[in-house]
Parts: sequence; structure tokens; C-alpha cells
Amino acid sequence: MMTLITLLFLDFTGTLHHYLGWVAKVQLLPALLALNVAVVVVLAALTLIFGRIYCSVICPLGIMQDTVASLRHKKNRYCYSPELKWLRYGILTVFIVAMVAGVGSMVALLAPYSSYGRIVQNLFQPVYIWGNNLLAHIAEHYESYAFYSEDVWIRSLPTFIIASISFIVISIMAWQGGRTYCNTICPVGTLLSLPARFSLLKIKFDETKCKKCGKCSRNCKAACIDHKTMTVDYSRCVVCGNCLQQCEFDSLHYTLPKKVVKTDVKTTPKEHANEGRRSFLIGAALVTTGTAMAQAQHSVDGGLAVIEDKLQPERLTPVTPPGSLSAQNMAHRCTGCQLCVSKCPNHVLRPSENLMTLMQPTMSYERGYCRPECNLCSQVCPTGAIRPISLSDKSATQIGRAVWVKQNCLPVADGVSCGNCERHCPTGAIEMIPLDDNDDTSPWVPSVNTAICIGCGACEHVCPARPFSAIYVEGNEVHHEV
Repeated sequence: MMTLITLLFLDFTGTLHHYLGWVAKVQLLPALLALNVAVVVVLAALTLIFGRIYCSVICPLGIMQDTVASLRHKKNRYCYSPELKWLRYGILTVFIVAMVAGVGSMVALLAPYSSYGRIVQNLFQPVYIWGNNLLAHIAEHYESYAFYSEDVWIRSLPTFIIASISFIVISIMAWQGGRTYCNTICPVGTLLSLPARFSLLKIKFDETKCKKCGKCSRNCKAACIDHKTMTVDYSRCVVCGNCLQQCEFDSLHYTLPKKVVKTDVKTTPKEHANEGRRSFLIGAALVTTGTAMAQAQHSVDGGLAVIEDKLQPERLTPVTPPGSLSAQNMAHRCTGCQLCVSKCPNHVLRPSENLMTLMQPTMSYERGYCRPECNLCSQVCPTGAIRPISLSDKSATQIGRAVWVKQNCLPVADGVSCGNCERHCPTGAIEMIPLDDNDDTSPWVPSVNTAICIGCGACEHVCPARPFSAIYVEGNEVHHEV
């Protein structure tokens, strides 16, 4: 599961989401926000039957913690610790309040799937693209176009810093204590702990066999087994099976609560322990998956010249992607996972740096514009923050409107003719008119018909004025049809 989600975020060609998009939609928080009842019911049923296997086999951040912890080969390094209820439920309460209040930055910081997505998009994807660019450079010498070069750039410095700190902190906690982050900070883990207490299958002690050697406690990465009292904290147990594997006396069983364990004197504890333990758990948790890799197709840029060193204007209202409906819908549903940012082929989406909407996607047009023939971000969003939108509906949806800045316009400032914005406007919303109708020598400047402008940003992108465009897009709080 972690491999599939990682590939989904690494892919910058926009092809793998057709095959792997489901792995993002089966994550608990995106399913809740998207009101995906089927996924929520299945995950709740799995938890009520098996316990918190979601954290072990579905959540990518949980699997990443296990991966980091496994790199440390020191044995018997864990120990039992009491549950920190005040911390766990305090963070969960803050998380829920932030979701209801639309404080997207707090939700984005705490959501486990989103944290992993940011780590991959900000730290791993650049390395992946550099490798791709190396292959493209090599293939070019052999006149092959199986690969094409892609720019590597930091879309948001605050988001990059947050992703780096998250990776370092979570990795250190996993290295030292296994599932410490998962069982003390993660709000999704705390939420799942509520039904996990009543799961049908649980890890149980056979008190007649337990020698209280403590190997189960010293190998429990969730720190939830107290061998002295022979109890398991099921709210923190992620059903990894490590304790079952380490028990030498066959005193631990993954079983029904009232199941009577029979002792066969003819079977040695080691032989009995090896029968159907870990294989049963893994078999119950396996998800049938299929992956298909597609070669990246060469993208056509439309003949537009590359424009460098253009600065982002200060917008009174940020521009949110088509399909997001409104800034309010984006604030309440987006978890800042960066999946849409990593998939945007036009380099329009980037994480917000506003404190209230930190890491949620906003649009800016220094490196490209939102092409009417692309709706990829709406296809990959797992939370419903960007809802699926057809190309025809997108072309009729106004996410913002163009605003002309007289003092930046080249015909006014330098006395040269231009008209780039008019030539590249896909809706014909811009017309060049004389600045002064009574002066035959008056420069021709753009006039925007806001009734048909959709805010795609083509005019802002192609404007040759530096460092700020002479025409830019101001966002709409609520999107509407033109």
C-alpha cells in the first residue's frame, strides 16, 4: 500500500492516477470528508472485526513508521507505557474543532495521509524527477523520446520546511519508540481506537502458559502490552503480530474473546506458535491490488515562450481550482495532501502560504496557466475539496476575473504595441482598445469583459511585463458559471 501511494504521488505525468487513484480514496479521513459512505463503513467494519489493522496495512504514514523502525536491528528495545489519554483525546478534539471551523492549516498538519503525501511530494518527488531527467538526457543522445525533462522547483518554501520537519520528527520517534507518533499524536489513530476497544478478534493471554518473560512487551512497537498484568491496551494495538511471533511459550493468541484455548501436550509450543498466526492476520488484511505503469507521453507546450523571473501578485482573494466550488468548501474539505499539486501538468497549483489555509492548493500563473482542456486536479482529489468537473463545465466556470494594471502595461509604460493577452485568451474576454478614443496616436490597451472571463490566467502568464504582469487574475470567493 505504501508503495502504491508513493508511486501515485511521484508520478508527474498524470497517468498513474487512472490505476492507483483508489489508494488515496480508501484513506479514512479523505473518505470521511468526501462522504464516501461505502469506504467508511468497510473501514469501520474491519476495525470492529480485526482491530486497528488500518494503521498497519492501509495508512502510509503508519507503514513508514514501521519501515523506519525495522531499520534498527536492536532486539527487545520497546517497553510498556500507560496510555496518555489527555494528549490523545486533546489532539483529537483540537483536530475536530479545526475541521468544523475550517482551519485547514491545523487539519493539514495533523492528518496522517496528508503528512505522508507532503513528504513524498516535497522530498521524494524531486529526486524522482532528477532521475527521470537523467534518463531523458541519455535517451536524447539516442534520439528517443520515451522520457522528457521536467523542471524541479520548490512550490512553497513553508510547505517544504514543514514536510522536512515532519519527516525528521516522525522518523526519530519511530526509530526510538516504534508507533509513538501513531498512538499519541495521530488523530485518525485515536479515532479508530474507539471501535478497536470492542473488536471481535483480540490478542489474548493464556495465563496458564505465560511465564512473564516480557518478550511480548519488549517487542511491542505500540507499547500497549503489559506482561506483568497480562493485559493488552486494544485502543493502541495495531495488530502487527510481533508479540505472537516472539512468544516462546504459546501464551498469546489472536482469537475471539471467549474462545477456550486447548493445550495439546503432543505439540511443542514453538510448533503450535507457527501455525496460522501471522499468516491469518496478514491474509485477513491483504488488499487485492493491480498496478499498471504507463510511459510518459511528450507534452506539447503550445508554442508559448518560457517566461522566467515573474513574481506572484498580491491577490485580495486567492484563486482556487475549478471544481472547488468556493473558498469555504476548500477550507473545510482540503487536508493539504499535495496530490493535486504533484499532478498539475501546467505548474499552476502550489501550496498556500496563508496561515489559515496553509498548504492547501491555490493557483498562480508564473509558470503556466489553467488550460481549459485539463481537469486532472478534480480527478485525483480524494476528499471532495475539488469535485470532479467536466471539461465543458470547466470552460464555463469563472474561478476569478482578469484585472488590468495600467502602470505595468508595456504600451503605456514603454510606448510599444503588445496584445499578448488578447491573442492568448481562450474565451475571447480581452479586446484591445485605444487608451484615449480622441487621440489617434493613443496606445492600444486591453479591456476585459468580466462577463465571459473564466480566470484561467493565460493573460497573466503570457504578459511580458516584469516583474509583475500588467494583467492578473483576482479570485472569486464563490465560483459561478459565465
